[in-house]
Amino acid sequence: MKGTYHKAFENVIRLRVMSILMVNESFDFNSFKEVMDVTDGNLSTHLRKLENEGFLDVEKTFLGRKPQTNYSATEMGKKAFQEHLDFLESLINENKS
Repeated sequence: MKGTYHKAFENVIRLRVMSILMVNESFDFNSFKEVMDVTDGNLSTHLRKLENEGFLDVEKTFLGRKPQTNYSATEMGKKAFQEHLDFLESLINENKS
């Protein structure tokens, strides 16, 4: 079977985060929250999980006086996510009749 299954992408929120970061260079916390309609705590937990895996880079800045946290996928994260997608695609194709 092609690809590799990554447990980090089992959760739909983490799957969506990586999907967004595969097509956007970076994305900020509030934009993730708005697009996914999740709570701060729930989103933070999933972003931290991806960060701990080495799949995300985090950059904290200030926009005027407001803090802003931006996330981007690391090369390792992009590779792992692509391998996960390849695995899922392979799984689907393997089970076609």
